[in-house]
Amino acid sequence: MKKTGKIALCCFLAAVLTIPATGCGSEKEKDTTPKKDMSAATREELAEMAKADENLTGELENKTIKWLSDWDINSDDTGKTTPIELAIFQERYGGQVEFHRTTYSARYDDLANAINGDEGIDFFYGGNWDAFPKGAVRGMFVPYDDYIDLNSPLWKDVKEANDAMMWDGKHYMAVVEVTGDNCAIIYSRKTMDENGLPDPAELFEEGEWTWDAFEDMLKEFVDTSNEHYGIDSWYFESGLSASTGVPYIGLEDGKLVNNLRNEAIEDYQNWMYGLWQSDYIALGVGDYGWTSRDYYIGEGKLLFYPCGTWAIGCEKEQWAKTFGEDMFFVPVPRYEKADAYYIPTNVNAYCFVKGGHNLEGVGKFLDCFRYAKTSEGAKAIADQQFIDDYEWTEEMIEMKDKMNEMALENPVFDFYNGISTDVSSVMDSSEHGVRATSRGTAWNESVNAIYDQIQNYIDEVNENPTAG
Repeated sequence: MKKTGKIALCCFLAAVLTIPATGCGSEKEKDTTPKKDMSAATREELAEMAKADENLTGELENKTIKWLSDWDINSDDTGKTTPIELAIFQERYGGQVEFHRTTYSARYDDLANAINGDEGIDFFYGGNWDAFPKGAVRGMFVPYDDYIDLNSPLWKDVKEANDAMMWDGKHYMAVVEVTGDNCAIIYSRKTMDENGLPDPAELFEEGEWTWDAFEDMLKEFVDTSNEHYGIDSWYFESGLSASTGVPYIGLEDGKLVNNLRNEAIEDYQNWMYGLWQSDYIALGVGDYGWTSRDYYIGEGKLLFYPCGTWAIGCEKEQWAKTFGEDMFFVPVPRYEKADAYYIPTNVNAYCFVKGGHNLEGVGKFLDCFRYAKTSEGAKAIADQQFIDDYEWTEEMIEMKDKMNEMALENPVFDFYNGISTDVSSVMDSSEHGVRATSRGTAWNESVNAIYDQIQNYIDEVNENPTAG
């Protein structure tokens, strides 16, 4: 049975697990007491390292920065310990992050209300890709150029990424880290072994993890009559598309660019249409239905689950229950025609909020974040903390680091979710959007239906970069 219907967001979600929301403004929501803190010895070690580093300069008179989000920077219910960057901020500057809780869907409305009410919210997450350039165009965020020195040793590794996201000649997205965790291919090694299939990690190591290898494994494994399914996940299409190295909506010389008619995009979309025709996409096929069954990875019924590594960024008891003890992950497969190995790029990025009461404090916190990424000692502590919290193996850490290196070396920044909800709705439509080929609509039909509409939206923003 062929597949039709509508799907929703997954891989685009931030690389964190959200926290159940309550209302905004209670003392509980502003609590900064860690749920799980590091040892006193580790704190002391970090304090000595940070104090001795000449790049962490100055002091803070106002030591509290206010953070509005649907997830907490402080330690939370995923089992994570106080993050290294936060501990450094606490120990070096006496700083604290005051959490103001919202929900994912209401965060922009709550931010607007906070700005209008002069609540002094200082910073907001930009790594969901829907904050930029929209927040700059609407005047919700302010440039950070007065608070961060991108030419300092702390920021040199990510200066190019920050410069790539300038708007109207200024920096609005403070990118502290470029990562490759936005969409990985999660699978079970046990399933591969039991079905005589190669381990994708070995193919990746040998330089043979390609679109063709990915499809060959699907061809060998998928048999829907025997509950052997191919790909399941909400919103995996953009993750795989990034392997072309061409974003749907790029940013060049400070202007948004429409790439929907690019040849590489056409190649990808036609490939995805072929996967649909072969019933390799599980959702909607046969009796599978429209409920994502990530646990089929652990049960050996599903071959690939493309998703952000946030899905396994939790205690082992949680991720192993879903994906099994033999779970592993690799980058998306390589597009053979590309000039490099591109993978979906994520950014750990923050925006400075208009009317914030302590933007200087945010700058110092983000300096601490960069220190946590550039100091070998701090990074070693962070890696061990990750292993202790989530029981990842050394091999998993190595794969995560490798994917981060790949993303930083050849980033693919796609801005189609950062323009407006109208653009997102058109692009995400399962009828004629960038996902429609995985639901049975030929790409030439879709691109003809949406190209001019998207171009009009882009032209409007390009012509009015600070419309307010």
